[in-house]
Amino acid sequence: MCASRPQTEDITVRYLIDTSASTFVVQAFATGLLAAFGHNPEIGIQDFHGTIDFSADSALVENARLSLRIKSDALEVLGKLTEEDRREIRRRMFEEVLETDRFPEIAYECSRATGSGNDGRYWLALNGELTLHGVTRALPISVKVVVSNDSLRASGEFTLRQTDYKISLVSAAAGAIRVKDELKGRFDIVARRQ
Repeated sequence: MCASRPQTEDITVRYLIDTSASTFVVQAFATGLLAAFGHNPEIGIQDFHGTIDFSADSALVENARLSLRIKSDALEVLGKLTEEDRREIRRRMFEEVLETDRFPEIAYECSRATGSGNDGRYWLALNGELTLHGVTRALPISVKVVVSNDSLRASGEFTLRQTDYKISLVSAAAGAIRVKDELKGRFDIVARRQ
């Protein structure tokens, strides 16, 4: 009797994201006449959770899945700022930009991936969708994945435009300092085998 190749569900492993071992940061950039005096705030994403389904079989990397949820009012302003600046950035971020009372969650769902790799190292293109500020749009992300023993580490960068998600751009000093439309994100996420 011939041994048959295991089915995908037998090969795919579910990992739970370990936020205590992960970093996730989004950076905004100032522009305008007085931009040199403004800040390019980094926002730390502290409260997120999710699952990653991944198969170490290089023929099945396209079966990778990611489900990520972020609590939008749990973002933290990072860097060396005065406490007054930190409070003002937080207030504007929650009330004017993210409108966290109306949109308490940010979600990224990916059920389509392409890529290659073997021996525990993989390079994937995630073809997922980001739901932010009540708008869902495609957001492709390139990811380096390292699998070892009972953990998975995924790292990468992405950019997004706030106006694509119907977010009004913030300005200060009568418009002399404005936040650019494009945000840059970077992450190093650790997940543990379930």
